[in-house]
This record gives sequence, C-alpha cells and structure tokens, in this order.
Amino acid sequence: MMEQSVDIKVTTRPGKDAGRVVSVKKTSTVSSNKRIRRSFRQIRTENVFRRMLVIVALCMIVLVLGIMVTLAVQSTLSFKSAGFSYLWGKTWDPVRDVFGAYPFILGTLLTSFLALIISIPFSFAVAVFLGEYYPTGWLPNLLKNTVELIAAVPSVIYGFWGLAVLVPIVRSFETSIGVEPVGIGIFTSSLILAIMIIPYAASLGRSMIHMVPSNLKEAAYSLGATRWEVIRSVIFPYTKSGLFAGVLLSLGRALGETMAVTMVIGNTSLIPKSIFSPGNTMASVIANEFTEADHPVYLSALIELGLVLFLVTVVINMVGKRMVSSFTNE
Repeated sequence: MMEQSVDIKVTTRPGKDAGRVVSVKKTSTVSSNKRIRRSFRQIRTENVFRRMLVIVALCMIVLVLGIMVTLAVQSTLSFKSAGFSYLWGKTWDPVRDVFGAYPFILGTLLTSFLALIISIPFSFAVAVFLGEYYPTGWLPNLLKNTVELIAAVPSVIYGFWGLAVLVPIVRSFETSIGVEPVGIGIFTSSLILAIMIIPYAASLGRSMIHMVPSNLKEAAYSLGATRWEVIRSVIFPYTKSGLFAGVLLSLGRALGETMAVTMVIGNTSLIPKSIFSPGNTMASVIANEFTEADHPVYLSALIELGLVLFLVTVVINMVGKRMVSSFTNE
C-alpha cells in the first residue's frame, strides 16, 4: 500500500470569521509519483525516437550502397569487354561494340563547371541584395519569389526556351566573333544550366547572410567601415562555408541535369574542340540511347556510364564537403 504524507495548513481571517477555516493545502507523494512515471514515459519515448532516427539513417546508407552495387553488377559485362580503357576511350560506336566514355565525361565537366562560373556572380549578387541591402519590402519579396520560381520550372521548359530564344542569340554571337554559327553546343547548354542553378546558391547564401550577428556589422560600421567593406571583411568571411556549400549544391544540380542539356548540346559523340562545339554529357547519352540499346554489351556500357556519373558526383561532393569543413574550422 502506498504511503501518503499529509500537511494541513489552516488560515483564518480576523474579525467575525476568526477561527473559521479558509483553506486547506494538502501535499502528497502521489503527485511526485506521477511526475516520476511521466519522466519514465519521456525517457522511453526519447529512446524510441532515437532508434527510429538510427534506422532511417541506416536505410539511407543501404539505399546509396544498393544503387552503387546495382550499377556495378549491371556494368560488369561492359567492364570485361573494355576494362579501364572505357574511361579514356575516345570512340563511342555501338555498331562495332566500341565504347569510350571520355567525350561524355569531358562534356559533363565542361558544361557543369562553365555553368558554375557563369552563375556564381549572379547567385552572390542576389544573395547580398536580399540578405543585406533589402531584406524586407515588396521588391525583395518579388525577387525572392521569382528566384524560387526559377528553381520550380521543369527542365524541359528550359530546353524549349533555349531552342526558341537562346540558340538564335548564341548563333548571332558566334557569327560576330568568327566562330562557326551552330548555335547549339557546350556554351549554350552551360548558359541554360547557369540559369537553372542560380536559385540554389542564391537561396542558401541569403539565409546565411541573414544569420550574421548584427553586433559584428555594427562594430564594423562604428569603426568607419563602408557597406562594401562590411560585406567584404565581415559578411563574406563569416558566411564563406555556407556560400561554398550553396555553390557545391549548384554543381551537384548541374552534373545530373538531363533534359534541358539534351535539347541544346548537340548530342554528338565527338570530343568538343571548343566551348562553342556540339558535345554530349553522360546524362544526355543515357537519356538518348537507353531505349535503343539492342544488345547486352551496349546496355551494360550505358549502365557503366551511369556508374561513372554516380562516382564523379560522389567524389566532387566529398571534396566539396572537405573544403567546407576546412572553411568552418578556420
């Protein structure tokens, strides 16, 4: 039987109510036992929640490893046929069962990094404008919604827009500089990719700039720093890890883009001679030829190309994560 301790406190009022019991306060160990039981339930809930998080994390690891193992197993036939020469082979001829991925690896890296170089100034400019100069108001809200809308537009729409608008402009530009006026090619696809990846770095950069402590900026202003000096000496050093993470996110988006690039890159298996030449990327080759693979070696070569794209993306992200960590430790 549960023991109870009772403490009764009698309060009286002066005058005619003298001696009358006004209130009785009773404390018991029952309430303390309820609090103990509630604490036990919270601990059990916390343990269950922690186990669920661990299970979800392990599922994600298993999923990534499963994708990699599946691609590796399905590409063994191509690897037995070409070996490591598949990576630097310059000829892609399914009729003769000759498969070299070098033109597509080069096209993927060229389009992605060129798009990144084009997009970085615009991404940082939008981030600084929305995060420092005009954080509130109807114009910043309109610009922020517009940038977010750019990320939501389907890639095939960008491809159609590129064919109808951007290709004629690039063709005129090529004519003016004395280059063969093809219009489609590495440069055009890089411009499309640059427009598509601007929102990723801009949105993350704006959020990081909002997180800069106001006392740091006010201290710089009190020492006579201008707005540009505050941005250069306070905001950029404080947010450099977040800004670089946004750039890394944009690069990952550019590496895997398929439809928009496929529609404007030219889709040729030759090594591009310049940024204005037609080319191809690993994703666009897989999208174009996967349904045409009529024999096992051809299909296995395309799957191995997907494995190479997967590994390139993983390596670039790992290097980027290491750089972000070095920036954070500084």
